[in-house]
Amino acid sequence: MAASDGEKSLIVSFGEMLIDFVPTVSGVSLADAPGFIKAPGGAPANVAIAISRLGGRAAFVGKLGDDEFGQMLAGILKQNGVSAEGINFDTGARTALAFVTLRSDGEREFMFYRNPSADMLLRPDELNLDLIRSAKVFHYGSISLIVEPCRSAHLKAMEVAKEAGALLSYDPNLRLPLWPSKEEAQKQILSIWDKAEVIKVSDEELMFLTGSDKVDDETALSLWHSNLKLLLVTLGDKGCRYYTKSFRGSVDPFHVNAVDTTGAGDSYVGALLCKIVDDRAVLEDEPRLREVLRYANACGAITTTKKGAIPALPTEAEVQSLLKGN
Repeated sequence: MAASDGEKSLIVSFGEMLIDFVPTVSGVSLADAPGFIKAPGGAPANVAIAISRLGGRAAFVGKLGDDEFGQMLAGILKQNGVSAEGINFDTGARTALAFVTLRSDGEREFMFYRNPSADMLLRPDELNLDLIRSAKVFHYGSISLIVEPCRSAHLKAMEVAKEAGALLSYDPNLRLPLWPSKEEAQKQILSIWDKAEVIKVSDEELMFLTGSDKVDDETALSLWHSNLKLLLVTLGDKGCRYYTKSFRGSVDPFHVNAVDTTGAGDSYVGALLCKIVDDRAVLEDEPRLREVLRYANACGAITTTKKGAIPALPTEAEVQSLLKGN
């Protein structure tokens, strides 16, 4: 049974939050950019804010630097209605930064400053286990698997959430420049693959993880495992494909004027989790699941129409407007 509005179930998002520095001009290299605008980001944090903005209940678990940027990021979570009870501050390390190049087609390239940044230093003993245990859905990426001690904190949080009955949701969010090698990235991303019940990958991540040059059903299903309830492959401006134990299919995209793809996948995931947190049966009901994925596609599409991730994440009213207009 769905919870009433007053008691929406909690979705906890685990991992990194950082500041993207985005050039004031699109389509130039970092060296040629005349200036940069601060844009808070980090996929798990974006997902938490996406959920809250759509009327869901979200918390973020991670570590920030005890610096002005870290305090700013914690403030942004709170302003957006996301619980910050799971945030730790590190006095010895800085909040992570990323310089992002926006190519003229809206796609991105990254240069990261993390040596080490606070998010990498989260320890298992710093986790707010009560908060994690109260999650109905526990969502995470793979950047938190790259180095210790954060890797151990990630594995512990996942285990605690699972034991408490949470649905585990995984979006690997591949950022190759952060990994020591391609091989290590592939190995570690797949090391926790069989734990998640909902997995979302992009077409590029699908090819990277399988070594295939095709984005087809056979390639996607090579990633299927017995614990999985839903596997999603997002296809950028071509919509998405879905796979469950009983059915599979694709959902068409919404055509919009994309200016910046940052956060589109996070918006999509947030929308999906919002819709399934109190209604897991939708994962076994194809017509209803298709409606949920159409909603998620709409959220992703709207997010590409503005610069930056968090400012572009849609409200329920904006999503309904796009759904009704199509």
